[in-house]
Amino acid sequence: MTAPLTWTVGAVTVTRILELEMPVPWNEKHPFLEGATPQALAGIDWLHPHYVTAEGALKLSIHALLVEAPGLRLVVDTCIGNDRPRRMTGRQPLATDFLQRFEAAGWTRDSVDAVVCTHLHVDHVGWNTMLVDGAWVPTFPRARYLIGKAEYDFWRAEGDADQQVILGDSVQPIFDAGLADLVAPDHRLSAEVRLQPTPGHTPGHVSVIIESEGQTAMITGDLMHHPCQVAHPEWSPPFDEDRGQALATRRAVIEQVGDQPVLVIGTHFAAPTAGHIRRDGETWRFDGLTG
Repeated sequence: MTAPLTWTVGAVTVTRILELEMPVPWNEKHPFLEGATPQALAGIDWLHPHYVTAEGALKLSIHALLVEAPGLRLVVDTCIGNDRPRRMTGRQPLATDFLQRFEAAGWTRDSVDAVVCTHLHVDHVGWNTMLVDGAWVPTFPRARYLIGKAEYDFWRAEGDADQQVILGDSVQPIFDAGLADLVAPDHRLSAEVRLQPTPGHTPGHVSVIIESEGQTAMITGDLMHHPCQVAHPEWSPPFDEDRGQALATRRAVIEQVGDQPVLVIGTHFAAPTAGHIRRDGETWRFDGLTG
């Protein structure tokens, strides 16, 4: 078991707990990111070798981020989770050592104060719950689970059958246990940690902002899925709910943090995962922290 990636933001520590990594090859009929062809990716030299395979596939990571701030232990996004036959896993349930990695980082399930789901897609809510004796129970039984009210209301009304299954086993049990709080998109968790609305990918999508001792970091959620979108924010996934809004949000965030001392921590960025957005001629680049 390799040591998890860890970053310090003033008095706050952020630790990545990996669930799985996956290459996503180019599919002309169903591209993951429109425009991100192997040829186009080959022309972006800074993507190699960390973010693109030698064959031109996108490298993606699914991980949770543990935020330890004064008086707060927070989990941001909870991956896919074990024992769920999801479409994105080929309808095969995962059986990963995610909880062992979590505990190896010095956390226990009882030590978590809060969980933030940046949005309610399958790979951001899975470890909200775990299967115990045939029932889905909260993984973090002492935590408050913070979910955007607009996000929750949107998906509760969505007719997609798969999404309703996801809500049923990964979201509803935390409501049944009395652990869920519906919050505003700019909710503040502590003096150092707050949410920032970043809509488009989903209507109630949020990112997490950390500000401590003059240092700042942003946990992106899915406002960007891959570093190539720093250079090409117009490369959109087909599963952005509002593609126009998602593009506008990406551009606004890049302008907000570009050439600023803001540590950007990508929720699906492969290792090194965190870095800074810098001006690169007419566009921008992502400089990952490799040392």
